Amino acid sequence: MPDITAIAGRVAGIVSLVAFIPYILAILRGETKPNRASWWIWTVVGFMLGASYFSSGANHTIWVPVSYAIGPFVIAILALKHGEGGWTRFDRACLLGAGVSVVLWWMFSSPLIALLINLFIDFMGALPTIRKSYCEPEREDRTAWALFFVGNIVNLFAIETWMFAIAVYPVFMFLVSGAITTLVFLRPRGQNKN
Repeated sequence: MPDITAIAGRVAGIVSLVAFIPYILAILRGETKPNRASWWIWTVVGFMLGASYFSSGANHTIWVPVSYAIGPFVIAILALKHGEGGWTRFDRACLLGAGVSVVLWWMFSSPLIALLINLFIDFMGALPTIRKSYCEPEREDRTAWALFFVGNIVNLFAIETWMFAIAVYPVFMFLVSGAITTLVFLRPRGQNKN
């Protein structure tokens, strides 16, 4: 009998990785302008989250974090030419926080500490995109965000053990991607609400 959590984890990882394709195409067509800071923060933190999450004991749910390290890296590279925003003090603080999490992980030998710090930093990195999704939903790709959200829903079914260290990342990603997806779909497109 196949392990449903293992299958769900792989499906979630594939859907999450595929979600980057329409986003990349929208960038190349000039329809989406990724926030440089968000995507570079998500790249750095994505690699840290993946490592600390795996070290915390995640097995089947690891494929979404892997895709969220690879995909953001590609978009961050594209954002250098096609993106918007710069490096504010806040953005640099988020990247510094990711570095601090490595030091704390090493000092305390606790991947959970690193995971929680990186989830906080990931959320801070999401704020510029959340704001943009609220103010200018037409500048985000609906298909990509819908796929990100679906991947995170499926990843909830990949949680093999409902303990905090394993469940926190999938639940967090479900909530953040759900918020952005909701804003992109429900906010009136073409209406600037600063």
